[in-house]
Parts: sequence; structure tokens; C-alpha cells
Amino acid sequence: MDFLITGATGFIGSKLVNALLARGDAVNYLARRRSAKLDGRAAFHSWNGETLPSLNSVPRLDAIIHLMGEPIAQRWSPDVKERIRRSRVDATRQLVSAIRTLRYKPSILISASAVGYYGNRGDEVLTETAAPGSGFLADICVDWEREAQRASEFGLRVANVRIATVLGREGGALPQMLTPFRWGVGGRFGSGKQWISWIHVDDLVRLLLYAADTNVSGPLNGAAPQPVTNAVFTRVLAHAVHRPAIVPVPRFAMNLALGEMAGFLFDSLRVVPAAVEKAGFRFEHPELTETLADLVR
Repeated sequence: MDFLITGATGFIGSKLVNALLARGDAVNYLARRRSAKLDGRAAFHSWNGETLPSLNSVPRLDAIIHLMGEPIAQRWSPDVKERIRRSRVDATRQLVSAIRTLRYKPSILISASAVGYYGNRGDEVLTETAAPGSGFLADICVDWEREAQRASEFGLRVANVRIATVLGREGGALPQMLTPFRWGVGGRFGSGKQWISWIHVDDLVRLLLYAADTNVSGPLNGAAPQPVTNAVFTRVLAHAVHRPAIVPVPRFAMNLALGEMAGFLFDSLRVVPAAVEKAGFRFEHPELTETLADLVR
């Protein structure tokens, strides 16, 4: 198959590119500049994410996987919030508009979304049929998915993958979490009762490929089937690095450090991949203890 990837230079995207090349697919990627870190077999095409990309330079496309987005894990100033929105909602609108102009269109658009779609939902079990929540991230996810879904108007199969906290050695949330735990000062956030939805990066890459290779469409929860509370997560992580988890992190301290973004870290998201598993996808890393044992060495 011939793929076009956005966000290919990021943590998830670079792993996806390697997986596609390893199985013999052709890979093109849209980015501001050519990446020296990516395999030279991946073909670079320029796009700044703010204007209509030119896709006519790509001779053939079977599938597009759209992962582009400004990092969420930073202090949310008004400027940062605007960059987060533009890089997701506006960039997706531009990409879909460019796809519309193609004479020979790909068969599928797989577009990233996030479990932030559901907002702060306490102990509620959240499948793909759950209604969206409220708040900055939930509103962005709703608009983000709506822009991607426009591609179905001209014949593409569209899958929106609502990605949970991604765990991996080289990037994502885990390296930042590990530092205080290795120093022995890690601990739960607040009460620790809030639910965390997570996924091993290798399973996420496999899920993206599964969506490309099968006929799934619509929202797909990119989360492992066993969400845990924050207290359980921190206890398992502390055990993995052979340190105690006895220093709880008070909310006011996170508010001082991260401002509005800190609220997202205390949201409760008990997300399960009902549609994914019903479609036949099987996780290689469904359980947290095994996942962290695999990643923390």
C-alpha cells in the first residue's frame, strides 16, 4: 500500500513509519522540513500545516494517517491554546480540502483524536458511543473529528482514533513520569481516584495499521482494555522502578506549575476500546504491570 503520514517525525509517527517500511509499504510524509531521523526510504513533501497542502506531487495514495498536532503537555497560555486548536482543527480542514481536489483519492483517512473527547467523567465506563464531554480539549476533539469526517462526503472511509496516554521508552508521557519516581518522590495525583486510560505505543501503531488494513470506520478508542486509577498506576510504576510511591502531588502545586493544563491531569477517563475489540483487534499489551515491566528496564 501507499501511505501518506502527517506527524511522521513525532514519537508515534516515527514508529509508524518504521512499521510501514518494515512490512514493505511505500511511505510519504508531510512536514515543515525533511527529517534526518526518518528512514531515507520515506519520501518528504513540504507542508506548513497552515495552508492547503499540495498532494499532486504524490503519485498514488491508498491511505492517509493524520497524526499532526501541537503538544498538549505544556502550560496553556492563550497563544498555546490557539496553536493547539489550529494544529488540529484548522490543519485537518486544510488536509481534507486538499484530498477533495485529488482525481484519484485514497480509500481511507485515519485521523488522530484523543480521549479528551469525553471530558471529565468520574467512574463512567466510556465506549465509543459515549457522548462528548465539555471543556477546552473536548471541544477541540469534537471539531477535529468533524473536520476529518468531511472526507466521507467524497467517498473515503474515515476512522477517528481517540488516543489515550501513550506509553513508550522514547517519548510520550512515560519518560517524564519516570524521573520523580526514580528519585523516590513520585506519587498519586490528589486522591488518586481518577481513572487513567493508557496504551502501549506498539499497540497503538498496530491499531493504526489494523484500521488501514480492515474496514473499520468511525470513532475508535485507542486505549488498552484495562484502564486503572491514578493510585494504581503510580503504585505499579513505583514497583517497576523499585521505589516507593509515598509522596502525593497536591492539585494546587500542579496548578502553580502548569496552570489550566493541570486540570486535564486530574480528569477521570475510564475509556475502553469496545469498537476496536468488537472488530477483532487484539492487544499485545492489555495489562499495565506487564506493559511497564516491558518498557521500564
